Amino acid sequence: MERRNFIRNSTLGLGAGIALTPSTVFSASNVSGEPLPSKLPREVWIATLTLTKIDAANYQDMVDEVLGHMADIVNYKPDVICLPEIFPFFHISEKISIAEVAEQPLGKITSRFAEFARKHKTYIICPLYTVENGKYYNAAVVIDREGKVLGEYRKTHTTEGEMGKGITPGPLDPPVFKTDFGIIGVQICFDLEWNDGWEKLKAKGAEIVFFPSAYSGGKAINTRAWQNKYCVVSSTLNGTAKICDVTGDEIATTGFWDKYWAIAPLNLEKAFLHTWPYVRKFKDIHAKYGRKVKITNFNEEEWSIIESLSPEVKIADILEEFDLKTHIDHIKSATDMQKKLRKG
Repeated sequence: MERRNFIRNSTLGLGAGIALTPSTVFSASNVSGEPLPSKLPREVWIATLTLTKIDAANYQDMVDEVLGHMADIVNYKPDVICLPEIFPFFHISEKISIAEVAEQPLGKITSRFAEFARKHKTYIICPLYTVENGKYYNAAVVIDREGKVLGEYRKTHTTEGEMGKGITPGPLDPPVFKTDFGIIGVQICFDLEWNDGWEKLKAKGAEIVFFPSAYSGGKAINTRAWQNKYCVVSSTLNGTAKICDVTGDEIATTGFWDKYWAIAPLNLEKAFLHTWPYVRKFKDIHAKYGRKVKITNFNEEEWSIIESLSPEVKIADILEEFDLKTHIDHIKSATDMQKKLRKG
């Protein structure tokens, strides 16, 4: 059926006009002592911090302050805690020398967060200064649930001020890190102004990209999410920290009442589609899976998100069963055909 005829004949039952509300998000003030509900297989609980209004005399005290704030939210059992860019060395009275505080993980700072990660079975994105072979980096160390270092991302696009203080830009090819829930990546602050790192992380299959930063980034954070079809989580030295879904929608943010933390679950068992032509299959998917699958349509953008709400249903199986392509594969397929016809 041609697109215009399909649209003319569609009804709400086909899914093209269904309005769906976002999932409920709990703020840190709502924590109770009751057991946490069971999670979906790829439901990831994220906690991200803003350092706004957190001050200390020196970096050792700042580490204590941040660990204290982290202890306040462990009853959420977060899968990942993201901390702001080089957070031990900001909002402190003491003047520091990068050469004196930079470390090779696990060092005196990262070892404390590794201990926390091991005790509370959480991943931690721990940004600080690192050193290797006499070169200093603005880096984010990724620590796993056992307190082991998975690796570090070194800020690629450093500012002139940082380089003037002796910071070396990191490699142009950012690493990804395999976790027990999926593949993650990191970008830091000024990296927001360049496309390369974000696009390379997409090509490597990143599903969540963490963005420790000195500032909020605003709508650019949301844009990086929908452009690259992955979730983006920001943590900030000053201003709003937030958690964005693959559509760029904000799942949780810090603010006047949620002063320090944004905490929310992300369901990674979902796919981002170009609505047309796959909307023609949505009625059949609804008929077979009912409440086990949620389809959310973005009418103006012509995006559709297919999400599993059941441990029994894998989105990869639905894509194969109904011959659906993700948005990335859809664009790649069209691009390949364009190239072929141009050569002809």
